[in-house]
Amino acid sequence: MRLTSNAIFTRPARLLGVLALGLGLLTGAARADLVWTSDTGWHVVGGALSGLTGPEGSKALAMMNKARRLEENHHYFFAIREYKKVAAKYPSSIYAPEAFYRTAELYLKRKEYVHAFAAFQDTLGHYPSEKRFTQITEEEYRIASDLLDGARNHLFGFIPTFTNREKAVGFFEAVYGNAPYGEYAPLALMNASRGAEYLGSAPEAVDALDRLISNFPQSPIAPDAYLRLAKIHSSLVEGPYYDQGETKQAITYQEDFMILFPNDGKIGQAAQGRDDMKRMLAESKMKMADFYFFKRDNYTAARVFYNEAITSYPDSDVAKRARKMLAQVELKASQAANPTARPKQKHFLFF
Repeated sequence: MRLTSNAIFTRPARLLGVLALGLGLLTGAARADLVWTSDTGWHVVGGALSGLTGPEGSKALAMMNKARRLEENHHYFFAIREYKKVAAKYPSSIYAPEAFYRTAELYLKRKEYVHAFAAFQDTLGHYPSEKRFTQITEEEYRIASDLLDGARNHLFGFIPTFTNREKAVGFFEAVYGNAPYGEYAPLALMNASRGAEYLGSAPEAVDALDRLISNFPQSPIAPDAYLRLAKIHSSLVEGPYYDQGETKQAITYQEDFMILFPNDGKIGQAAQGRDDMKRMLAESKMKMADFYFFKRDNYTAARVFYNEAITSYPDSDVAKRARKMLAQVELKASQAANPTARPKQKHFLFF
């Protein structure tokens, strides 16, 4: 019951009762467990209080027992309705966290994945010290994984809808947000990235993986995160005629992988990817050099870009071509600087 300011001063006994109840919740009841048996129904063990006394306590217990009986008889819809009433009416009682949790579990049985996830989130949001925190996190992770893999959310417990991988990405982010240093945090980020990549959102995919390698460098999946980052950046490369920012990023992640995980079984894959990207970067420099050489007669700029092509991938066939072109640049530049030094043409006399 809500107390007004007047009631606080005119009913000191009630105020003391409320304070005593709060103290009891922090001591005995906070350590209590709510246990169900088919013979006796719900009962509190390990603590003295349920958070309710008198008729209200009896009423809440009766509602919880009714909800569980409905659940046991597979009347999930009506059981959910009863549990929701308990959670709404008695939010400070020991029954409320259980009511939220049972609601989520029943939604899950009905394949109402979105409602199930929301109910699990409500459980953690209202009761962050919930003893099943890790279990709930695992359930949420499983829901997100199922949706990402194509599971269809059901309406009213029996009407399948379309796949919704956008929801999956958001759910993985929520799992990470609930426990950013928990067991499922790196997995949630990896799968959030996988979902974002599937949906064509490369920036979101990269962001999730960046957080993974920054926050969990020792995670067993960190090596895969580096390779996935390199792969995503490589996929954004449009060719040698375009900006090579993504090419450079891909090279960075591949080289980081090779330095950090030299004994990884995918080291050859990383090396091949790095060489492909370095060849792309060198080709881009060649295109720029050719443009300045053949189209603009700008030998200074051509010389710079041919040298950059060599530096980008010194042992490649692209570098060999660049060296040959540098010889032509020097010849042309010399001729342009000394036009009178050109070889004299021989003249023949005809009789």
